[in-house]
Amino acid sequence: MSALNDFATWEPLLRLLRSAHAEKLAAPGGYVAGVIGRGSSTVPLKWRSPEPGRASLLSDYQAQHDAIRRVRAVVPDTGSGGVAFTVEIAPEGRAVLRLFDLGPAAGSGPGNAHPRVLVRVEGAVPEPWRRRPEPVPGVRSAPSVDPEALERTLRERIPGAIGATEEEIAAAEARLGVALPEEVKVLYRVTRARWEDWGGHEEAESVHAAVGFELSSLDHLAVFDASSRYFSWEHGAMEVSVTLPDAAVQDLVGSPGWIVIGGTGFGDQVAVDLTPGPRGHLGQVIVVDHEQSIGACLLAESLTDLVANPGRDWSARRSWDRLPFVARVHHRGVPSVEAAAHPDLEVLNLGVWDGEPFSLAPVLALPRLRTLSASRGTLADPREVGRLSGLEFVALTPEDWRVLLDAGAVPHSLSAAAITVNGDRDPRRTIALANEILALWDRPLITETVVHGDLGPLPTSGPESTAGRGGEPQPPRPAGERQGLGRVLPGLPGTPEPGPGPGADG
Repeated sequence: MSALNDFATWEPLLRLLRSAHAEKLAAPGGYVAGVIGRGSSTVPLKWRSPEPGRASLLSDYQAQHDAIRRVRAVVPDTGSGGVAFTVEIAPEGRAVLRLFDLGPAAGSGPGNAHPRVLVRVEGAVPEPWRRRPEPVPGVRSAPSVDPEALERTLRERIPGAIGATEEEIAAAEARLGVALPEEVKVLYRVTRARWEDWGGHEEAESVHAAVGFELSSLDHLAVFDASSRYFSWEHGAMEVSVTLPDAAVQDLVGSPGWIVIGGTGFGDQVAVDLTPGPRGHLGQVIVVDHEQSIGACLLAESLTDLVANPGRDWSARRSWDRLPFVARVHHRGVPSVEAAAHPDLEVLNLGVWDGEPFSLAPVLALPRLRTLSASRGTLADPREVGRLSGLEFVALTPEDWRVLLDAGAVPHSLSAAAITVNGDRDPRRTIALANEILALWDRPLITETVVHGDLGPLPTSGPESTAGRGGEPQPPRPAGERQGLGRVLPGLPGTPEPGPGPGADG
């Protein structure tokens, strides 16, 4: 029996949850839900505040920390969001713990146990992550490029530095698969920037000051391509990659021509750019902001320019989160779908709206529309989503998904989708809906394992007892399976109620 499915593994956490949510659990149908992953967890426990005048101590939340760590230690390292769970605990102590294995096709939402993103195409990424640099005819190095002046300045600033050999530079080029610009070769001929060559932090700081950034060693040069930036479908599908004619840097997630040679010291990457924008220069120096998903900022037109004029500022501000590429229709944004319609529109977001719901008719024929996100009550007819033949990602409420599924109108072009859940909604119902979508796509379903145990009566005073009587798990089954789902709802013959188990979303 897997330790993850052993009631004893969960017992300390369940006792804390019962103590924190006794009233909710005692109510009819009451449950508590959460997610525990290898790297992070979302568990509804209140952390004890320190006494006024002192800092928090580990002892303030040791019990919570130990209980979560006990489970986390046995969560499989599968790269998914972790294990989602719900638990029901009767007043006398009988506990029903449901563990949901999201599998390779589903991911949990931020901060809750609901399955959020469903992936139809294995390995697919949002369109901006597929965008490659465009060739720029006639692109040249900047007039300021002067390898001799660069070398002379660097040797004056860092005398006695150990430089790389031509063989070492050639080996770096072979590893990267690109020919390095002459300025970069000059830089590393002066100093190969290995830590063991420096006497300590003071010498390292002198090198960084000489070049204008924290220089990486020749051995650590790297290509910053699209795979270098993390993405989630929910976030990535809402982004756009647009390079305008006057741009110095192409608006990309990454490029095979962005060669990282150092950093700013604040998590941002400094790179030489071999795929510049229409107004850029070959070998220009750019900064890739770690807080941005797309784009980079011009730092200097050349390494010669940067070394000669250090201490310059840069800004990573982008303005593509606007019309005509992205339209956010809500009570303080774009006033209508008609106003959002444009041939260049890629992302349409229907946000909080107090008026009549929208028809999608004005955008049905747009050639580039690939992402639709619609909040509750914003779609006049969810079936129109099925007529958007170019969609690769859609985020809808459970209610709109129900209409779309019943009409057989789920777009065939989707690579991924999301179920947008707001408020206190039973995750078991969302899981049943997610499995219906996954089954339509012939994708692996979310499975459920039920573990029974007994915590005994809730003590009337004193801390929760750590003694328990354990339990035996039931084998996994697809979540939402009709067997044993609950009683029949009055007035709806044959419809399972999502009581102790997940039911069909409605």
